[in-house]
Amino acid sequence: MNDQLFNISRLLTEAAGKYEDREALFAPCGQKPDGSFDYSVLTFRQLENLVNAYALAFSRRGIVKGTRVLMLLKPGLEFAGAVFAVYKTGAVPVLIDPGMGTKNLLGCIRQTLPEAVIAISPAHWIRLLFRKYFPCAKIFFSLGKFPPPGCARIEDIVSIETIRQGGKFDFDASDTTLNDTAAIVFTTGSTGPPKGVVYTHRTFKAQVELIREVYGAGPDHIDMSAFPLFALFAVILGMPSVIPKMDFTRPAKVNPENIIRPILDKNISFSFGSPALWRTVSAYCIARNIKLPSLKKVLMAGAPVTAGLHRAVKQIMAADGEIMVPYGATEALPIASFTGTEMLAETAALTAQGKGYCVGYPNPGIKIRVITPADGEIMTWNDQFVLPPDDIGEIVVQGDVVKKEYFNNPQHNLMSTITGADGSRWHRMGDMGYFDTKGRLWFCGRKNHRVIAPDRTYYSVCSEAIFNQHPDVSRTALTGVNGKPVLFVEPRPGKFPETQSAKSEFISELKKLGQAYPFTSGIQTFLFHRSFPVDIRHNAKIFREKLAVLAGKLLK
Repeated sequence: MNDQLFNISRLLTEAAGKYEDREALFAPCGQKPDGSFDYSVLTFRQLENLVNAYALAFSRRGIVKGTRVLMLLKPGLEFAGAVFAVYKTGAVPVLIDPGMGTKNLLGCIRQTLPEAVIAISPAHWIRLLFRKYFPCAKIFFSLGKFPPPGCARIEDIVSIETIRQGGKFDFDASDTTLNDTAAIVFTTGSTGPPKGVVYTHRTFKAQVELIREVYGAGPDHIDMSAFPLFALFAVILGMPSVIPKMDFTRPAKVNPENIIRPILDKNISFSFGSPALWRTVSAYCIARNIKLPSLKKVLMAGAPVTAGLHRAVKQIMAADGEIMVPYGATEALPIASFTGTEMLAETAALTAQGKGYCVGYPNPGIKIRVITPADGEIMTWNDQFVLPPDDIGEIVVQGDVVKKEYFNNPQHNLMSTITGADGSRWHRMGDMGYFDTKGRLWFCGRKNHRVIAPDRTYYSVCSEAIFNQHPDVSRTALTGVNGKPVLFVEPRPGKFPETQSAKSEFISELKKLGQAYPFTSGIQTFLFHRSFPVDIRHNAKIFREKLAVLAGKLLK
């Protein structure tokens, strides 16, 4: 029923009642001479008490059901406690990647008009410089030294040490329903302006169930999440979670030892992170013959996972381990899943031939269709839109993990939603792809990354796969200038062509690769770039829009 009472924080309360004194959350707080970490740790019961203490303080200051709360905290015990506490009050956390840049960040804040701000102290000082973006904010909590006047300090609510010594607090979760807004989570803005995705308590409930059912997350595993929000799902599922020491906005720059040490010290068996992170870690391990035998499951998401990366990670993890790749987006995640084993055995060779990336089978309860693409709005669903297997079209999805709407963004709501005759809604993923005859979904690139030339349409992922086979290429990115395909090339380290003759030779070799396939033979313009601009959250999605602008300038 739509009015069924449910609050996502109740799942933590249930886990606390079931697992009580088992360690739930680990945050690094120092490093020993041998390189291992000291951790600040909370048990399930202690985490629940911390959440209740925070919820009491928040509610007394006016954070109640429906209050929009901007949260800018670093991953850690206080972050987990504060997010669950906001859920418990029935308020709505607003979650934004601070690394998206000041302009985008302020745009997100202006769009959501937060009524409360829970943030690290430096963020509050910045807030004071941009007061006009916070006209509705009246409640302020800070974490860290030297907060500005008017901020209540989270540290003054209760200390972590007091919680560990048995401090007990009670707070009854707000009577929210499955359809009540639970959070506003912003996209990274990798394919346009960041948009606030409305998550309901139903959305979170469905995600928890799929993470348990499809990926096997649960109390039999110990997790390390290189994506902070996943740690919250882990503890809900009774799975202890270690927060690694890293800059979460730059996973590709992680110190591999800061990932390897916790895995070995804590016998971590489950981990979720960006392909960029695992590329760095696996290369480091292989070079030093380091094995991670406890690691049974690795989830990678945020960008296509190459066959080479699958092989590298399989080489360092448990012999009977598995890599799992969820497919989706902030608006709908996870909607399909694929394993590294099947990818290497059946689809990797096809990917190298430009068939796209196979992202696997629809998850339970999820409906996925591939339809005739349209550049404008599609108001009403029609079964005749659906394309047969092997025809490339626009991917649309329906299910409980799919967004309710974009917050305060009616134009994008119209563009992204198709309404069925029964009132059901399909979300347009903005991705191009197709189903094969085995019922597997293939990803061919973003819809707005297509290059529509007079003679054919070029799909980014399919085209790039051909040129990525060059031994001196790290990766490529297809863009277009006035309907003309242009391929940017990022050479491997030490392989950048420094002279005109070297560039000409490199381009000649690339053209030869492209000529072998009819769908890339028309790509004749190549530009070199030392390091592609990528998204903040995963360090993996290439900002092709920025490259397209650069291409336009260079080709003038």
